[in-house]
Amino acid sequence: MRAFIKRLMIAGLAVLLLVACGAKEGKDKNLIVVEKEEERVVNLFSPMEKTNPNAENVARTASEKTVIMAEEKLGVKVEYITYTAEDYQDKTYDDVILDRARNHMDDIYLLNPDTIQALGSEGELMDLSGLESAKNLRDVVKTANIVDGKLVAIPQEVVAYGLFVNKDMFDQYNLALPETPEEFLECCRVFKENGIETPIGANRWWLETFVLAQAYADLYNGGNTEAEIAALNSGESKYSDYMRPGFAFLQELIDFGYIDAKKAYVSEAIEAEGPDFLAQKTPIVMAYWGAANTETAYGATDFEMQVIGFPSSRGQMPVMPMTGLAVGVESEYAEDAMQVLDILVSDEALQVYAETNQVISPSKNVEVDCVPALKPLNDRIQENVYVLGSNASMKLEQWGNTCLIVRELLNGATVEECMAEFDRLQEETLEK
Repeated sequence: MRAFIKRLMIAGLAVLLLVACGAKEGKDKNLIVVEKEEERVVNLFSPMEKTNPNAENVARTASEKTVIMAEEKLGVKVEYITYTAEDYQDKTYDDVILDRARNHMDDIYLLNPDTIQALGSEGELMDLSGLESAKNLRDVVKTANIVDGKLVAIPQEVVAYGLFVNKDMFDQYNLALPETPEEFLECCRVFKENGIETPIGANRWWLETFVLAQAYADLYNGGNTEAEIAALNSGESKYSDYMRPGFAFLQELIDFGYIDAKKAYVSEAIEAEGPDFLAQKTPIVMAYWGAANTETAYGATDFEMQVIGFPSSRGQMPVMPMTGLAVGVESEYAEDAMQVLDILVSDEALQVYAETNQVISPSKNVEVDCVPALKPLNDRIQENVYVLGSNASMKLEQWGNTCLIVRELLNGATVEECMAEFDRLQEETLEK
């Protein structure tokens, strides 16, 4: 005890000496101690698209405009943390974000459909249904992003996928834009016979859109959606029975050489097929709505481009998966993150975002005009004709699983082997 008191006295003397020295140095000045307020920072993890350095990234511009709104209203700083795979050998964005979210490394995450469902079912995401902005969401957004009764993600745009076609090349060979799988195959045959080596430019991510359009055209547009999904969830119906026609169709496209399976298996989206499409060497690619608006993708072609739905038994079919912004359940700054997200997806911010990107807004109160190339796809969506590429009410996650199994097909698996994988996954979900 005596030793402790001695040390305490020495420490106190040292403090007095320091104060005295300070007073001596600044004896003619008033010494005011001001504690610096700690800066409030919210981390947002998202992909950064690889772009031409000289081209404007419109999507990033739109996002930043809404982030600035949140920063100014709340007095916080939003820091971007980004990741994009360099090639097919790198970890995917989904792999990285699952790891970061499970280890609670960030506050807000931009999630793809499969990771929304995975992290939502694991209880890693906050329930956003209490946000003021959630009241304005379209029903289709809620359907896609409610997991176990909780709204776990809200997008800044409704992503719609379609076929981007060179209308001039179709006109050159007197081809009507295809509605059905049979008409699509005929168009590819004509292109191939006229010296176009690979009519369809493809990559390792988006060929599942062909499958999903054919698999669920009737499920989502036949008036019996809830009952059919219930039958799939109970095991009464098989996902493989829905998927088989689409996989058989893809195999046919590969067998006839309309798709280069080996190239697609290792190709990144747009980077691989984009140059040939823009150079008018291939007449058909698939991409998301926003790619028609930005010069980093297909927003400035030297030909008439139109964006149509994928071939199906019900005609041209848009495919709509849902991305979404989510807040980690153990976010270090959860309260600030929730407030930031509420502003990012408010009607005011979504109006700015939609006008900048010319995209479909998740809010039922926000409408903008689309570029002429997107009118065919938009007309179908406005008619409520589409297929959901992701639906959290389905126990078996659709977008990511279908993408992975399509890659198996590209790598040489048979259609029946792919269907067996769907059956295995369905049995796995039924056991949970």
